[in-house]
Amino acid sequence: MADTHNKEVDQISGVETTGHEWDGLKELNNPLPKWWLYIFYATVVWAVIYWVLYPSWPLVSSYTKGVLGANQRQEAIAAYDKGVADRSEFADKIVATSLEDITKDQELLQFALANGQAAFGDNCAPCHGAGGTGSEGYPNLQDDTWIWGGTLDDIHTTLLYGIRSDSDDARIGDMPAFGADELLSKEEIDQVANFVASRAGVETDEGIDLAAGQVLYEDNCAACHGDNLEGIQEVGAPSLMSANYLYGNSLDDIRAQIANPRNGVMPGWAERLDPATVKSLTVYVHSFGGGQ
Repeated sequence: MADTHNKEVDQISGVETTGHEWDGLKELNNPLPKWWLYIFYATVVWAVIYWVLYPSWPLVSSYTKGVLGANQRQEAIAAYDKGVADRSEFADKIVATSLEDITKDQELLQFALANGQAAFGDNCAPCHGAGGTGSEGYPNLQDDTWIWGGTLDDIHTTLLYGIRSDSDDARIGDMPAFGADELLSKEEIDQVANFVASRAGVETDEGIDLAAGQVLYEDNCAACHGDNLEGIQEVGAPSLMSANYLYGNSLDDIRAQIANPRNGVMPGWAERLDPATVKSLTVYVHSFGGGQ
């Protein structure tokens, strides 16, 4: 309670004090603005109306249901069930339709792109980036360099079984470690690396015998990467003609990959995602524009 004995009228503002004082500061007895009071009263009235209309008060084992009987949890469940049913209808069509025909059906294509985008964000973006641009060790999905092929069927197979994964059907294409396994000497690795760099437009070392590097390439590398360095997709050997390399495009990067290659692993999604989602991912990845 205010101390009425200490009440006085403030000489500056002309307002009576409440009698409270802290360190020489006196509290003025200003009434609340009427607009603020009206809003407060309105919220009290609305609260009472809400308590009557909607579920609000907890009871021992239940809660007050409200006159309207509204139940947001049941509404959310119903909306979810409807979404699942709608999705199932399209998912069944996706599974039953070929990849090529999905891209020709505007309704199925729209669903596949939306479904694929969501699945890509959840499962693929951490490695390939949100836009599929990739990074060192993770392929760029927007360009036209595809180690295992960029057609719809090629992408679908890669997604299903992965690369060097634990799937029996995984794509396997390991590159020998020419340095670590002592298949080539350091000098020979330098010669091959410089030869490859010269064909890819990468600056080479001075004084390297490129002709010797070419012979070494033909004896050790051409069986997989092709006589003209164009690569062979069937065995997962990338083209070496452009410096769009997975593990770096400098001469040192090329040399390191020959000596002790890094062979990345991509998981297979056949047992992790349903068939409709894998096909949707295929269509979505292909839509980046780099697919063949």
